[in-house]
Amino acid sequence: MKAAVITGIGSVEVTDVPDPAPGRRDVVVDVAACGICGTDLHILQGEFAPTLPIVPGHEFAGVVAEVGSEVTELRVGDRVAVDPSLYCHECRMCRDGHNNLCERWNAIGVSKPGGAAEYAVAPAANCVKLPDHVRTEDAALIEPLSCAVRGYDVLRAKMASRVLIYGSGTMGLMMLQLGKLTGAASIDVLDLNDERLKTAVRLGVTNTAHTADELNNPRGWDLVIDATGNANAIQDGLGRVAPGGTFLQFGVSDYSARVTIEPYKIYNQEITITGSMAVLHSYERAADLFATGVLDPEVFISDRMPLADYADALDRFGNGIGRKIQVLC
Repeated sequence: MKAAVITGIGSVEVTDVPDPAPGRRDVVVDVAACGICGTDLHILQGEFAPTLPIVPGHEFAGVVAEVGSEVTELRVGDRVAVDPSLYCHECRMCRDGHNNLCERWNAIGVSKPGGAAEYAVAPAANCVKLPDHVRTEDAALIEPLSCAVRGYDVLRAKMASRVLIYGSGTMGLMMLQLGKLTGAASIDVLDLNDERLKTAVRLGVTNTAHTADELNNPRGWDLVIDATGNANAIQDGLGRVAPGGTFLQFGVSDYSARVTIEPYKIYNQEITITGSMAVLHSYERAADLFATGVLDPEVFISDRMPLADYADALDRFGNGIGRKIQVLC
């Protein structure tokens, strides 16, 4: 079969790889679409726990093509979206309910062959059947949505919060959409990319700007969310949290990124700084939300490109062109 393979740091090619075979409790998914994410760029850089070479692609959906000998809940022909998270269920973090911090954490498309391929293997337990009205290709958006749901689980957002989001890429826009559902009083979005800010306006943002200074809010914001992973944005955002507020590190930064905090201010103003790591008990809820139409795929997906153009799709994404870019497999 054909698959995109990250062969080394900075190197990716579409090539032939062996056809996958399911284990006893696995299925083989005929991949319909696979989304490109910032994590894929980190993997290309040799970060985020990869062992190269690897077939990337952790946001994908498709049709069950083969089932393992002990799989009874899925059949060939079922349309599914796939939770890529793989946990050991044995370590202390798993036993404590923090599976996303598993000591043996793995993920399809990160440390195991992923969905940027014609076929991918996934545990049957990680597959969520799609309702008839959900288009299979669109369902690749469920995985990033599940990360956003997890982010709001961490925030425990209160009604009428004032929210500031750094970044209006896919994840920033999803945090905008969910912020509206949680009853935020206002949601402001910052980005240097005017085209992406136009999408935020289309989705009903309160204000957009290139910098927080343009918004003239000396009181700060109750919730500040970084969806960029950019050290400069993170540093600025930490200084924009109102007393009693929360800063969420949601974007994936480079390993080398560093920022400075003010311990006295954190103590004196009771500021919370927290993070949100991938998916935790949120994938099925994201699938349910997606089925209700909480996101319009035609707004979020800007490009649908063939698998053969995977390297070009990565370049477009890395250069800030478009919103969610999918490869059709």
